[in-house]
Amino acid sequence: MNFEIPPGLTDLLQEFTVAVLRARPTDLEAFAANYFNNLNEKKNGSCKTNTIRFQAEENSTSPYVKNESSFDDDEEEEIAVPPSYRDRRKSVSAERYDPEADDDADFSKVIHPKSDDQRKRLSNAIRHILLFRSLDPEQMQDVVDAMFEKEVTPDDVIIQQGDDGDNFYVIDSGNYNIFVAVSGKEKLVGAYNGEGFFGELALMYNMPRAATIKATTKGTLWALDRQTFRRIVLKTAFQKRKKYEKLIEGVPLLKSLDMYERMNVCDALSSKTYGGGEKIIAQGDQADCMYFVEEGSVRVAMLNTADPKAKEEKEISRVEPGGYFGELALVTRKPRAASVYAVGTTKVAVLDVHAFERLMGPCMQIMKRNIDHYESQLAQIFGDESKVSHLR
Repeated sequence: MNFEIPPGLTDLLQEFTVAVLRARPTDLEAFAANYFNNLNEKKNGSCKTNTIRFQAEENSTSPYVKNESSFDDDEEEEIAVPPSYRDRRKSVSAERYDPEADDDADFSKVIHPKSDDQRKRLSNAIRHILLFRSLDPEQMQDVVDAMFEKEVTPDDVIIQQGDDGDNFYVIDSGNYNIFVAVSGKEKLVGAYNGEGFFGELALMYNMPRAATIKATTKGTLWALDRQTFRRIVLKTAFQKRKKYEKLIEGVPLLKSLDMYERMNVCDALSSKTYGGGEKIIAQGDQADCMYFVEEGSVRVAMLNTADPKAKEEKEISRVEPGGYFGELALVTRKPRAASVYAVGTTKVAVLDVHAFERLMGPCMQIMKRNIDHYESQLAQIFGDESKVSHLR
């Protein structure tokens, strides 16, 4: 029986991994228990389905994985991590890497020659991978150069639970099952069908493989060696977090988020630069993201569509560095209520709608309250509150 990876599971585990890398806890199990309990409380229980929570008992040395997904019947089952995983010496080859302190001067680029067809297939396979989103073109080229093709056949074991992490894998083709050891037996907990990636967690925080992945059909994988992954992907992710931390700290809206939630917002942001006068948001368009101003400023202008005589936009406000805009349409799930233009060269950090819905829950009440402020502003500008109440 095949099962799909639950939506959001990969992002959830990536966010947890980043939290671990940031905090570097001495007691990983206790840290994980607190992390997911806090996340669960923040979401008011809405994320219990289709997620994996890691739990640790106060006086026990045996961590458990609590399976609350729809992989099996409605029963809850504790999956004990086998001694070979729990007690083994940490990976010898998994050397510690500090992306802030370590000097990469001695790092030699790895290049595996590829045909044009291979490069095209590889580019298609990795273009939507969140881990690569913050890479610049040169870094992405280094990643593409370093990846090598691996052909697999049915029943091939790609990674084995408890082994040291050697490669990060991206699926080009084929189907793969995911197994976790349960009472000495392998339990099927999920599957990849023709797309996806795996193996990053062991590389990111120096832990043995947490699951076994086997091929169920013929297929092709792209593999990236441990050193290249850590020196490029991990370091870039770290630098990106540092870059956005200062921006996030200065945004009053995000004060209601705890440290880990703010860090997750940092990881989800991407930068974009606009020239002076360039339109960032068009009134009436569907919303797909919100923005934080990094450098420069923007002006918000609106054409009062409720007034058939209105022909020109009126400026409503300006947003300076540390401010944000574009959240209104995401909150109300309506088209953009105004247009936004760059004032001079302006750099913004973009949070897409999927990350917004996943991360901004604790800020939602603040944003909803802001709607009253927006309506009051517009009523003063246009002189008729009835014509601007469509914001609700």
